[in-house]
Amino acid sequence: MAKKYWLVKSEPDCFSLDDLAASPKQTTCWSGVRNYQARNFMREMHAGDPVLFYHSSVEPTAIVGLTEVVREAYPDHTAWDKRDDHFDPKASPDNPIWQMVDLRLVQVFAEPLTLQALRDVLALRGMELLRRGSRLSVQPVGEKEFHEVLRLAGAAKAHGGLSRKRSASR
Repeated sequence: MAKKYWLVKSEPDCFSLDDLAASPKQTTCWSGVRNYQARNFMREMHAGDPVLFYHSSVEPTAIVGLTEVVREAYPDHTAWDKRDDHFDPKASPDNPIWQMVDLRLVQVFAEPLTLQALRDVLALRGMELLRRGSRLSVQPVGEKEFHEVLRLAGAAKAHGGLSRKRSASR
């Protein structure tokens, strides 16, 4: 199976890359996705797929690090928890409409790659993130675009060669 490349968006006041760095084993479930297209993309994610981590709804918005899929799509239990912000009354354990994956931190970028800076890179002009009106919280990234982002982040080594940062500090 061919490796695929992804980007996930999170509002840092809800869950940031620093929160992921502070999580046990620097791993978290990526729950709360309530868009069918984003859910379907999560169903395509496989263990080992690299995932760019993007901070949205802040100034400036930016890609701030690299994670990887460590557990493939499974039912998102937050959908049937009435106390959870992402509760969906149509979902239940018998009807698990929504999915989640588990992500693990690979690297915190030394400098965030701002949306504006990415827009200025010709090699990224086709990237879904840069398309006007693109709001998906989970989206595919082309292989060439992914490697260009790593190059820009100063991490242009092959994904398998990237060193994991085990510290929450930048």
